[in-house]
Amino acid sequence: MRFDLVDLQLFIAVADSHSITRGAQRVHLALASASARIKGLEQALGASLLKRVRRGVELTAAGESLLDHARIVIHQVEAMRGDLAAYASGTKASVHMLANTSGLSVHLPKALGAFLREYPDINVDVEERESDEIVAAIASGTVELGFAAEHALPDNLERFLFTEDRLVLVSARRSAFAGRRLIDFQAVAGHDFVGLTNATALNLHIARHAARRGMRIRFRARLRDFDAICQLAAADVGIAVVPEVAARRCARSMPIAITGIRDAWTNRKLVICARSFKALPRPARQLAEYLRKAARH
Repeated sequence: MRFDLVDLQLFIAVADSHSITRGAQRVHLALASASARIKGLEQALGASLLKRVRRGVELTAAGESLLDHARIVIHQVEAMRGDLAAYASGTKASVHMLANTSGLSVHLPKALGAFLREYPDINVDVEERESDEIVAAIASGTVELGFAAEHALPDNLERFLFTEDRLVLVSARRSAFAGRRLIDFQAVAGHDFVGLTNATALNLHIARHAARRGMRIRFRARLRDFDAICQLAAADVGIAVVPEVAARRCARSMPIAITGIRDAWTNRKLVICARSFKALPRPARQLAEYLRKAARH
């Protein structure tokens, strides 16, 4: 069988986008070249891999099998590159990680700082995404590690618990919620909010659950920092939903009230996840093990 890594990368892109055209664009190939490569794959394997449908293409049974193997091959190649990068003259190894808002803003910085001090030859690139996007990226092999809410993970992704993250309501001490220990999220309908910007994963998570209850959140201000959000809540500009860890920290220096929210979606287990921790490139595996130890303390 004659095919190369570009063929496999193209096939993964086509499978993920359900389109030969969009798949070709993702791997920067002309449509004619992409079509020829797919045809060559089918001839080499002796099986049809794709079937055309109204809105693009779907995988055949043979295509599904090839997709699983292609992801493993590409992942192993990336693992090889990661392992060897640490030995390249004058360069550092790099780990690509995705994290949700709480992880990036509250839970990861301390552990990452300690890791980077201990491993000066490893760089870490962390991007913010929603947990659902993190899962998709891990499954497709485009990133090595994720920090996500466990409820979003399928059974086939490996994970370990890093921390539990409870979302709470923050308000001014003179607000109507200040004296209450617990409320239903529905009780905040119609109140002004202070929150995160639209692009943040946590804001999308809150907005999704509000929409399921027929609620429309009205924001007086949007910011990217929990401390700034709590300062505006303290000034009674609006109420806010933030991680309890951030709220407790801010309460030490700000006149805010913290109220628990009964809704189950506000209690989240946050995990470090990967397709396979053992198969990770060495730098990513070192980071995962460091975070696993940090989670125990």
